[in-house]
Amino acid sequence: MSTIGVSSTNPSTMPADHAALPVWNSENWFYEDWQVGHKIRSLRRTISEGESMAFNALVTDMHPYVADEVFATSDGHFGKRLVAGAFVFSAGLGLVATNCVNAFSYGYDKLRFIKPTFIGDTIYTIRTNLEKHPKYEKLGLCRASYQVFKGEGELVLYCEHIQTVMYRRPEDFAEESQRRSRAGEASPSPDKNRSRLPGDVATFGTGIENKHD
Repeated sequence: MSTIGVSSTNPSTMPADHAALPVWNSENWFYEDWQVGHKIRSLRRTISEGESMAFNALVTDMHPYVADEVFATSDGHFGKRLVAGAFVFSAGLGLVATNCVNAFSYGYDKLRFIKPTFIGDTIYTIRTNLEKHPKYEKLGLCRASYQVFKGEGELVLYCEHIQTVMYRRPEDFAEESQRRSRAGEASPSPDKNRSRLPGDVATFGTGIENKHD
């Protein structure tokens, strides 16, 4: 399914020969191209103290567990500073962002911080396409899971991302979209086989039970 570096968005605000070039780190797929079950894995990245503190400053999150080295190492539960969960979420999703101009974020479900992430940890993300169905006249809904891992495969974050995605041929989905609109159907419901989130439920949240892992 990957089309990175293959298509152009053909912007009108640059020379035509530049606009015609394929765009790196961007995809141009449509609803019809989105394959249920398809997976991608990101590159890895190490979270530094500088970027962690820059994020904290940007969102004015100065909680002692993420911003106070003395507290975190002497009185904190983990013995070292955490990376803010919101930053792990943002960085983890960014690692698999393919910048498709035909897809728009609809929302997130089931966000869980399963294990703590610390300054200096290296993370990577696996995205799995879960399901899709027609929804609107020109847009369908697609749901994918994001699993963020640290180190050699320890799951630290899970969420599901719902996107509205443009049809290549809207006329092919007109009848189904109208039927769903009349029925007032909501966004895709979780599959019964995915009703339980991955990992040990007892460890969700702070990861306190696993502080010595």
